Amino acid sequence: MAQISRGMLAATLLFCMSAYAAAADRAIIVLDASGSMWGQIDGTPKLEIARDTLRTVLQSVPADMELGLMAYGHREKGSCEDIELIVPPVANSAGSITAAADTMKFLGKTPLSAAVKQAAESLKYTEEKSTVILITDGIETCEADPCALGKELEEAGVDFTAHVLGFGLSAEEGREVACLAENTGGKYLQASDAAALKDAL
Repeated sequence: MAQISRGMLAATLLFCMSAYAAAADRAIIVLDASGSMWGQIDGTPKLEIARDTLRTVLQSVPADMELGLMAYGHREKGSCEDIELIVPPVANSAGSITAAADTMKFLGKTPLSAAVKQAAESLKYTEEKSTVILITDGIETCEADPCALGKELEEAGVDFTAHVLGFGLSAEEGREVACLAENTGGKYLQASDAAALKDAL
């Protein structure tokens, strides 16, 4: 079953990558590195599934795709400021992103709104076409509103899109982050079981 979960996550992430390739020149993956990623799906920690999925999907990404990696919750427990652009969006970044994910710690909170905003700013979203791909297994825990952020980024951006991959979220939790994608014209995809994946695709 863990293998099925990896396959679902890989398929949804690859879908987001395909959407990115058609819609933007540069993108940043925002990876949830909060403590909840130690939770398990069919006996395998979600963080391991995420790492394996990134490694698999990035092998099929074109070398000239300018792709970066941002993470939150990977350095400190209980901090809403723990957000870092680990790999800037450049071509041939697959190896760097994989290496960063493989050595990352999973510790803290879930400031997903602030992380997406920082990723958008790193991409100069008010000046250039850009895409952010958020992978999260939890909802916002730092008193921010993902829905309002989506509207803000859409209004201020030249051609900004956020895709959100909810990893193991319940339907109710999914609704709390789906609006971030929907308000920017992006997709919310749920990776939890085969039926949900089929619906998303």
